[in-house]
Amino acid sequence: MANTLKYFQKLPQSLRTLTTSAPKNDAWLSKIFVRKIEPTKESHSRMLSDKEIIYALQTHNFRPDSKVPYLSTISQTLDFIKAQNSLAGEVELVGSWTVNVGDQDQALHLWKFTGGYEKIDTFNEITSQSEDFKKIVECQGKLVRSRHLQYLLAFSYWPQIQLRKPNNVYEIRSYALKPGTMIEWGNNWARAINFRQNNDEAFAGFFSQIGRLYNVHHIWCYEDLNKRKETRESAWRSPGWDECVAYTVPLIREMHCRIMVPTDFSPTQ
Repeated sequence: MANTLKYFQKLPQSLRTLTTSAPKNDAWLSKIFVRKIEPTKESHSRMLSDKEIIYALQTHNFRPDSKVPYLSTISQTLDFIKAQNSLAGEVELVGSWTVNVGDQDQALHLWKFTGGYEKIDTFNEITSQSEDFKKIVECQGKLVRSRHLQYLLAFSYWPQIQLRKPNNVYEIRSYALKPGTMIEWGNNWARAINFRQNNDEAFAGFFSQIGRLYNVHHIWCYEDLNKRKETRESAWRSPGWDECVAYTVPLIREMHCRIMVPTDFSPTQ
């Protein structure tokens, strides 16, 4: 009980008020900071994203001795897509990275589909009928240990993606949220993102539609790791950032971050 009191005394005043106003018969410790979400007839995706654009995030774990030939299969995939007139300007690679810190021997590739799921259906139809593409996939299958694909939507409050040059490092912070908390997350981050734009570090923010659900990915761009340190410390000195963090932490079931570097053929560097 003494530890709980000390924790409570360290909270911002606005959060103390929120906690003390809870009904006495509630298990308030399990409900701290989580505000009630009213029922709605709008889907979460429509409320949080206003773009008819789907992003595909591929996460591949390649064999430690196969990085170079594996990346060659991704480059070949990119060349194949560029050669398809029916996909021109509507299926694009946004970023391609390998992980330096976090899950080793891992690569992430972010694709953009303009035209929604209809364009994804077109892409799948073309690739399923192409013998050349099948050979690329077969070769890749011998070089990877596991693969995962998610379809994502971009948060409407996040800045538009701008390709960067040259020589940056990227951080992807991935969150598994408690079911039913996506709107609450969006409400808080619509405010929190304002604290993270001073150094143009906000690259992209997504939530999952297909694949692992209630997943959120925030991708940040920094000149180097030291700049990352300075930028994050600067956010904590901004009044209001601590409160945004306090509201969102109870919504998370699991989180992890990875530091990534762009591949040679990545459009964003």
